[in-house]
Amino acid sequence: MFIFLLLFLSIYGAAHAYLLLRLRWAFPNMRAWWPVAIGWCLLMMAAPIATRLLERAGYIASATAVAWVGYLWMGCLFLFIAISLVLELLRLLRWLAHFFVSIASPPLLSPRPFFITCFCSAMLITWYGYFEASQLIVEQTAVTTTKLPKGGKPLRIVQISDLHIGLLVCSPQVQQLVTQIQQLQPDLVVATGDIVDGHICHFDGVSQLFRSLQPRLGMFAVLGNHEYYAGAEPSRAFLENAGFRILQGQAAQVTDQLVVAGVDDPAATRFKLQPQGDEQLLLRSIPADRFVLLLKHRPVVEPASTGRFDLQLSGHVHKGQIFPFNLLTWLAFPVRAGMNQLADGSLLYVNRGTGTWGPPIRFLAPPELTVIDLIPTEWHEKTRP
Repeated sequence: MFIFLLLFLSIYGAAHAYLLLRLRWAFPNMRAWWPVAIGWCLLMMAAPIATRLLERAGYIASATAVAWVGYLWMGCLFLFIAISLVLELLRLLRWLAHFFVSIASPPLLSPRPFFITCFCSAMLITWYGYFEASQLIVEQTAVTTTKLPKGGKPLRIVQISDLHIGLLVCSPQVQQLVTQIQQLQPDLVVATGDIVDGHICHFDGVSQLFRSLQPRLGMFAVLGNHEYYAGAEPSRAFLENAGFRILQGQAAQVTDQLVVAGVDDPAATRFKLQPQGDEQLLLRSIPADRFVLLLKHRPVVEPASTGRFDLQLSGHVHKGQIFPFNLLTWLAFPVRAGMNQLADGSLLYVNRGTGTWGPPIRFLAPPELTVIDLIPTEWHEKTRP
């Protein structure tokens, strides 16, 4: 935790230092306001830590207020830096073009218009991102398979992931989500990790909202890294009270031909807990004629697993949540959001995330509720025009 805090403060502090430097260049005569700007940046640097301390101490209203201000500012600052870097890149390209090719080009912005352009653009995108984060998109896809009973009806699976229930995502958002899921009439509901976040003791009544779903084939979940950050045992209790059966290196025979398997998140090792179960042993224990739905928080595919599962459902990356952060997440997880075709007939579906983490905004990565219809081959053929 000490190393994490040191790394966080170093990166976040450097971001604020860059902002202050740009501000000083833009307004060199603003000496009277300089202490105010420095004080604001120091407060915003401390806001995420203060939020957790207030939450743990039970001051939920204060923690929520600090979280809203601090995390909205965090998103705005990230966008300010991203826009600044784009303009700096244009400046570099202009210089290279002039140096090597002697191409005349229009002058770029001076420090003050540069700062105003970047900051106002970041503020506008933050405002739009808050709106986008509230627009839950239902993504529907279908998977045709020969492993379901011939002539049987399709099975509808609804996937939620990365909801991050906490100070900023709580009862109203969960109630809206549950209502949307009920309207989709799923046969099976699955959660692929990071459903909870933060100090769980004040989530009174939230878990009960999920219990009203009652899909006929049940609800299953795997733990994500944030369940371990919030506390493995409280997270398990919350999900079980919500009606989910947690799979940790386990498989559940849902129907005669459908098996739901789930593996634990590697974050367990950071808390001196051993992730439960071995993925290879688990998949080898399932008969080959079953349709295997593999739940795994991170969109990592083990090469030895392909061909042993039919569809892996994952989340974790949020599609970056705020563009262009997806360019960084791609380096760690080089898979695209949505359906990915793998080797040996296996599929991987990556959910963009149903909620938000950190800044309560999304930009070019709207939240997602996934609907997957498993369709028997003969049923699909019979309904073709």
